[in-house]
Amino acid sequence: MEPRIILDAVTIGAVLAVLFTATLVHASLGFGTALVSMPLLVILLGLQVATPLVGLAAAVTVTVVLGREWRNMDVRSAWQLIVASLVGIPIGLLLLRAAPEYLVKTILGLTLVGYGIYNLGKPELPKIRPGRWVYLFGFAAGVLGGAYNTNGPPIVLYGVLRKWSAQEFRATVQGYFFPTAVLICGGHAAAGLWSAEVFKLFAFALPVVLLGNIVGIRLGRRIPAELFTRVLHAALVALGLLMFV
Repeated sequence: MEPRIILDAVTIGAVLAVLFTATLVHASLGFGTALVSMPLLVILLGLQVATPLVGLAAAVTVTVVLGREWRNMDVRSAWQLIVASLVGIPIGLLLLRAAPEYLVKTILGLTLVGYGIYNLGKPELPKIRPGRWVYLFGFAAGVLGGAYNTNGPPIVLYGVLRKWSAQEFRATVQGYFFPTAVLICGGHAAAGLWSAEVFKLFAFALPVVLLGNIVGIRLGRRIPAELFTRVLHAALVALGLLMFV
């Protein structure tokens, strides 16, 4: 049991600043709430408070971005990714027991870093077409989600390889993450992680999260297509490096 945290003005202010930044990144690019906020919030709040708080903040962001961008969503791809992930999750649970975590994450990390660096320095690889590829990436996301709670990187990589526009990328990724966000929040509630401290912080954070969404969506729509693509490739490198942490 983690020690009870003291919610003073400094701590609350730091939490709000972190969540605003994480939300702005997510609303601009289509992902990033947990990646940006969890390392810092775990230090500030501890794992048992940071985890459900970030889950709630991410659910709000996914819902807001999807509500604004749903017309641009590739509905077929989103559902195919979800279905394939559901197949992969049980395999991931078995992998958790059978394969060393460091080996799987090292392979994934090297793939993401290598692909991202290649495209930052050289012409991009050809665009992949809709078809069987979607099931492979969705399955990989399910396996990694079931094993190590890291289902995001394969979905982001698939969107990059499909060369979706910024609007289509954000909308389709949210279409995939929305049911996941709901299930994660439900799992936190069932596990008893929802507490008075979590909801107090969430009440403080909600206006900041909504503001981050507004600013992030507007910023994302102003990013030129070429710059958006380069930012995504840089984000893949960052995702890959996080696999080694």
